[in-house]
Amino acid sequence: MPETLHLVGVELFDVHRLRLTEAGAPRLSAEGELARDRVWNRAVEANPGLFDAPVVACAGVEWEDPHALLLSWARVTYRHYALRRVPGNTAWLPSLFVNVVQPTDDGRVLVARMSSSTAAPGRWQLPGGSVEPPEEQETLDEVALRRNAARELAEETGLDTGAEDLTLWAVTRGENRSIGLSFLAPPRPEAELRERFQTVTAAEKAQGREPELDRIALVRSAAELAELKGPHADYLEPIVTRFTDA
Repeated sequence: MPETLHLVGVELFDVHRLRLTEAGAPRLSAEGELARDRVWNRAVEANPGLFDAPVVACAGVEWEDPHALLLSWARVTYRHYALRRVPGNTAWLPSLFVNVVQPTDDGRVLVARMSSSTAAPGRWQLPGGSVEPPEEQETLDEVALRRNAARELAEETGLDTGAEDLTLWAVTRGENRSIGLSFLAPPRPEAELRERFQTVTAAEKAQGREPELDRIALVRSAAELAELKGPHADYLEPIVTRFTDA
């Protein structure tokens, strides 16, 4: 059995090897599609910042040995996740996302708050986002996931860490069975983290766009994390606890 840490309803797995295989997305009846679209359209009316785009969902999780994980994935769009809110519907798949544990050189972890225009306004989390499907003739593997994580880190915080410098560090399974792949980045000085974040957010505002993240904080314990007001991503406390207790 894999080594598992359970905290606040989240499972945290110590994964050393990851293999991915593509599967088909669930087929919906015409009634299911209509119910999904009604929920999605209401969500967009409430938050016009939401948009539909291709993403990768988790179609299955299988352990090949205690530290090797096989993930099945399927091509969907963000609209698919509206099925979670359709009473009685069981055809939806969990989301699959990447994030980055970015330490400072004195052992703290960077956490960030989502801006008001996002799907989770005010929520504290790690830099990251949903996994995007590969282009034609490309493969979704651990290398591609590292590139995805490095791109999210650069877009959201301005930190241009090479994908080859990210290490798969943990896998979480949390709310709605969502699977998170956490990559560890090399430590950086606090001043650099703050300067890069300020630069990237200022550039977004200069273009008339609201940055995806509106604030960062550096924490060295779960206790410091708890002092940050607002909702927290369910995986955040287990990840911070694992890193700061190491």
